[in-house]
Amino acid sequence: MYTHDIIADIFKRFSDGGISSFYLVDTGRGEKDIRKTFIITQPTGKRMVIKLADNDFTFPEKIKMWQRTIDEYRSLGYYCPRIFADKTGEFPYIEYEGHRCVAYAEEYSEYEPLEQRNDSDEDNDALYDKYRHDIWKMTARIAAKHFDYTQYPSGYCLFERFCESDKTDEVLENALEWKKYADTLPEMFRAQTDRIWRIWNENRSCLERVYHELPTSVFQADLNSTNILVDKDGRFAGVFDFNLCGREVFLNYLFRENYGSPENSLKKIFASIDIVKRYYEFSQAEKEYALMLFRCLKPLWFCCLEQLKECKDDTRRIQQFLDMTEHYLTCDIDLKSHMG
Repeated sequence: MYTHDIIADIFKRFSDGGISSFYLVDTGRGEKDIRKTFIITQPTGKRMVIKLADNDFTFPEKIKMWQRTIDEYRSLGYYCPRIFADKTGEFPYIEYEGHRCVAYAEEYSEYEPLEQRNDSDEDNDALYDKYRHDIWKMTARIAAKHFDYTQYPSGYCLFERFCESDKTDEVLENALEWKKYADTLPEMFRAQTDRIWRIWNENRSCLERVYHELPTSVFQADLNSTNILVDKDGRFAGVFDFNLCGREVFLNYLFRENYGSPENSLKKIFASIDIVKRYYEFSQAEKEYALMLFRCLKPLWFCCLEQLKECKDDTRRIQQFLDMTEHYLTCDIDLKSHMG
């Protein structure tokens, strides 16, 4: 039970103001990922946010990195709610409901998330496309800074783990799930699924040897409609929610933020590249290794596994899907010349 006195006591660590009311937003994912957000209203009517977290990717040094990244986005003219330490300048640990939670304060956002502003029947893709230029202009400008003030990877990291509880990076995790399911398909598909798996691993190994050559920066790393902020007139304002923030290879981030099947992803990637190259100059390494990266990320991604499962026992559909998968692992997509 979240009593007024308990929340008021935590709030006192961050502010001299009192509390009139509060409500909880719980975004945790089980006992190993506790995330509680308290939206507090003070007697003056001013609102503030207190966050408590107990997981292996939220700790004081990481939160300080979020603070710095927020400041960098703001310096480019994009709104991001600031994060605050307590009165002593620290991010304290607080015993809360049997959990040792790190605590921090955050400005209550001046703007609403895009998701809340959508009062139309548009699907997420159509809605996102409306803001594609603003989103990728912002991200390209951050990429062009090549920030190197942290070694903490973003949630999109490749060839490394985001947090200690991760067994692998997410791309490999998705691919292993794909292989596990592919091994349950009828024997008639075994030679092709084994070939797909071999091609994917060979490509991944080649990419791993050169991945360190690709330019990085430090990104917010979660560009979805719940985190994109717009003003009352529907104009792009900025972003919030830096939980997945960190150092990232820009090209990896660009490719992975454009969701969907390989075919749909390509369309979105080309559209985003057209915007990005107005504000960011792709390196020779990015141009050379873009196709290799695409082949690593897209053909065995989680959404492709879901599509394969949807084929069920229809051998014709399975064959078509495997042929499509192999096509995108081997075809020559001219990303290089498109990048300028």
